[in-house]
This record gives sequence, structure tokens and C-alpha cells, in this order.
Amino acid sequence: MWASGTQSFAAYYTGRYDEADARAAAAVDRAPNHPQAIRLLVNGRARALGKLSDRHQAERAIGQALELSDRHDVAPGLTSCISFLPYGRARTLANALTARVALQNTGHVLRDAEDLDDLVEKSDSVWSRSLVRLDVATAVLQQQAPDVEHAMFLGQQAITLASPLPISSVRQRSRDLYERAAPWRSRPAVREYGEQLQVWGRQLPPAEAG
Repeated sequence: MWASGTQSFAAYYTGRYDEADARAAAAVDRAPNHPQAIRLLVNGRARALGKLSDRHQAERAIGQALELSDRHDVAPGLTSCISFLPYGRARTLANALTARVALQNTGHVLRDAEDLDDLVEKSDSVWSRSLVRLDVATAVLQQQAPDVEHAMFLGQQAITLASPLPISSVRQRSRDLYERAAPWRSRPAVREYGEQLQVWGRQLPPAEAG
């Protein structure tokens, strides 16, 4: 089940969202009550379904993951995303944020991010802190009244946190945020973020820069 979750993760980050969902769903079907199913449901299924704009199934997967979390009395914190141990509740909610950002469920994202803030900031993982900031920054741009300056401030924080060894998910989401900010490219905050993103990209080792 762990290996299937990792295959689903790889498919997700190469844009093969149908495959990411299918791999995770097949693994869950084999052992739907196993604690590893939490990761498969929220990291594998919900995030891919969010990208596929399937709101109903994405929310169903999130609900199932949280129900399993309660049943297995998982740790409350932001556990490692690749651990063999069950996802902690905060890790599950952080993945749910990503799914809901894709679904543009902005209000839910911002409320959950506020609830998670203390656990995220206490996490040893700078990558997790960076990724949550990028998700929140994207949600801030999706609001009915976008706060462009705050979104770019969060984006710059995310880049600084992830340096000098960013993982592929940080690189991708930081670029996605800049693309999302395209309507406001004339604003100084967006220009500054874009310049920081370019400098950061040039500083990465060749294997990381691609």
C-alpha cells in the first residue's frame, strides 16, 4: 500500500491525475480499513480528484481519511509524508488543503490553514511549512477580493524556507503561484516574487533546476 501511494504521488507530480487516483483507489480497495489507506485517500485520491475538478469525490476521500484517522487514533501532528507510520491528522489536513485549493474552495482552505498554523510552524519540515504557505498564497489569490501583496509575501517566505534544497513539489507550486498571479504582473510585489523565483532557479543544482 505504501508503494502504491508513492506511485500515485509520482503520477500526480507528472500531471497524470487519472492514473494517480486509480493507483490509490486500487490500493485502498485491497485494505480499506488499513491505516495506510489514510495516505492513499488524501494524498493519492483527494489531491488528484481536486485537479480533476471532481469536488464530490475529493471531499468524500477527505472525509474517509479523517474517519480512518479517528478510528486509528493517529498522532495529531505533521508527520512525515513518506513515513511507513499512519499519516498524522495535521498531515492529512495539509493534504486536504492542497485538494481544496485545486477546487478553489477558498474559504475552507483559509479556515483550515488558520487551524493548522501552530502545528505547521512547529514542524521540523521546512518543506511542509513552505508548501502550506504556497497553498495559502494561492487561495488568497482565488478570493473574491484577491490580496496580491500578501500572496506574494507568502510566496517569498516559501521560497526562502525551502532554500537551498527544495523538493520538486515546492518548485512546482512556487511556479504555479507565479502563473496564477499573471493578471497582476505589473504590480511591484509580483515582479519582486518573479525575480526571486528566477534567481532561486539559477542557484539550484542542474538536477534540481529542471
